[in-house]
Amino acid sequence: MRKFIGLSGLPRSGSTLLSSILSQNPDIHAEGNSAVCQMMWDLDQSCSYNCKEQLQATNRQQTQLDIISAIPYIYYKNVTKPIIIDKCRSWTLPANVFLMQRYITENIKIIVLERPIIKIVKSFVSLRKENNWESNLEEGLLDEKSEPIVRSLNGVKWAKENNHNNTFLFIQYDDLINNTKETINQIYKFIDEPIFEHDLNNIINKHPEDDKVYNMIGQHDIRPTINKRQINIELSQETINRCQELEQLPL
Repeated sequence: MRKFIGLSGLPRSGSTLLSSILSQNPDIHAEGNSAVCQMMWDLDQSCSYNCKEQLQATNRQQTQLDIISAIPYIYYKNVTKPIIIDKCRSWTLPANVFLMQRYITENIKIIVLERPIIKIVKSFVSLRKENNWESNLEEGLLDEKSEPIVRSLNGVKWAKENNHNNTFLFIQYDDLINNTKETINQIYKFIDEPIFEHDLNNIINKHPEDDKVYNMIGQHDIRPTINKRQINIELSQETINRCQELEQLPL
């Protein structure tokens, strides 16, 4: 692994499409949702609190660094490509940015995908409808600090306020769809890699996720060519107001 790049941002904003495009590059591995960040967080918390005394008493603080630093390499041990694009919506949260800096690389690069909240909510409502949800299709989507929208939005806002060292590259969903080649080239410039000519007429998800696990069949489906799907969903006025409120709220 020569480079470790984070892929984060808001859900329903094109991360599966982007990963599938980038995976055409023989030097890039980009798969679905990764557990690397969560594993590192859990072990860091355990070492910092649950077994802190044992590590100090036996002078094994370096062991904490060695074990947690090894997680990305173990996770991707069967990957031979030198550039890893690791997808996790939590990479924009400040504690996890610190984890990446401490345990993986000081030259942090995180791609952050964005999309208007109201369009994200409509996309989720449409998915729920297709999956025959019987409850309120809008329920819980915009609850305080909830996953996958609100917590991710807080991370995006923090990243925008703290992008002092060009750590984050913000990509709008519409730009990915409507100006795909220019957007991909912008990503290559950001990660300091040569531009690769992608086949945008034959896009394949080489690492499909089992959407039954998420109880949301079709959540990560992509089409072989790029086009914007029309979603005809009417939201309640309460949800529309909440979307507008979230867009305007400071961190």
